[in-house]
Amino acid sequence: MIGWWGVAPKYRRWQERSSHEQVEASTRWMLVAYAWLTLVGFVVQLVPNAGPGALPRTLAWTVLGLGLVQCLLCTGVLHRAIDSYLGTRTVTDARLALPAVLMASMTALTVVLVAIRAVEVGLEVGLGLHGALAPFAVTFGVAVPRRTAALALSGYLAATTAALAAAGLPGADLLAALVVVGLGGLLSVFTGRSSAWYIAVIRELEEARGVQARLAVAEERLRFSRDLHDVMGRNLSAIALKSELAAQLVRRGSETEASVGQMTEVQRIAREAQSEVRAVVRGYRDVDLPTELAGARGILRAAGVDCRTDNGGSQLPAPVQAALGWVVREGATNVLRHADATWCTVWVGTDPAGRSALLVMENDGTRGQAPGGSAGSGLAGLRERLDGVGGTLRVARDGESGTFRLTAEVPLAAGNDATADEAVTDPAGTAGTHGSGTDGKDSAE
Repeated sequence: MIGWWGVAPKYRRWQERSSHEQVEASTRWMLVAYAWLTLVGFVVQLVPNAGPGALPRTLAWTVLGLGLVQCLLCTGVLHRAIDSYLGTRTVTDARLALPAVLMASMTALTVVLVAIRAVEVGLEVGLGLHGALAPFAVTFGVAVPRRTAALALSGYLAATTAALAAAGLPGADLLAALVVVGLGGLLSVFTGRSSAWYIAVIRELEEARGVQARLAVAEERLRFSRDLHDVMGRNLSAIALKSELAAQLVRRGSETEASVGQMTEVQRIAREAQSEVRAVVRGYRDVDLPTELAGARGILRAAGVDCRTDNGGSQLPAPVQAALGWVVREGATNVLRHADATWCTVWVGTDPAGRSALLVMENDGTRGQAPGGSAGSGLAGLRERLDGVGGTLRVARDGESGTFRLTAEVPLAAGNDATADEAVTDPAGTAGTHGSGTDGKDSAE
């Protein structure tokens, strides 16, 4: 039945929003609700409290009707006013003019009720004026600078006080009405501006989070390029000098053995450069499980996610730890990029039989589709890595609770086999060619 009325699709769209989008939307509509509740709660009381006769009742109902129209207009203008505060749109004076006229008309009719002795209690008058002022004050307070809002509110209070005094409201009741409408006006202006400021802070934090991630990537690229420059710069300079010397020896037509020796030296330097570049790349590609766990915990906590880790796999073989380290790195990246989590747990250990290493990473930030679950994404690359060591990767998502679980399993025998294969294939210690295919895939990623 709910689905027929379209509530369920709207709820799903709400769940798919990010946390800062949900906060912004709820804040906006809380302001709208504040305006409506204030109007309905305080202006309605004028109807039963108006004195007997057709005129007082007609005036009271007219005040309520004008208030409803004012709220309808302010609901549309309020969203534009918030955007104006955030600097994305503008609010013209024409859009504020009609709500201001309606608010002034409601105030004037309330004063008329006081003048004809239809309403004589100062508290009732103050509450009615508060309800008439609140919708416009919330919108106006967001749309204009603070100084302008303060001056406008002061002018309204002065004019209203003079009008009520002229209408014959006694001094004590006049003071009560003035205190109620003054505090109500201040509350309305403050509520609107503080809510808009809160939305602006949320947006700035979200932008800062993205900038932080981009800076981390740029810093890592700079480190890698600096290491590569240090390796290649020295060797290429030596190759250039040796080649130039060999060319000069050939031009002279003598010392053939010397020129051959120089070219042999060039060949040796080139091979050393190739080996050093492989070492730099392997150092960049290799991951350490404890380091990745500590890094994930630190960066997620810095992003406001309560991350807890339990490393029970400190005695796992190095290849297995490296594979699981990649899972931790990619999983933490997905939590930052694709999820809006408040907590994240990472557990590393072995299965009850002791034959496989397990890593379970869980968070509560699922929004819509599973993070990183699209084709060609980071999780697809992780599956390729784990396939190389006989491991598997499973994802599970609970749409109701918003929980996402990532489970990686790697046979412990795969780590021993990988170590043995590396020792047999590359006895000289130049294992950079052994994993070239995997590194190529990572570069494409």
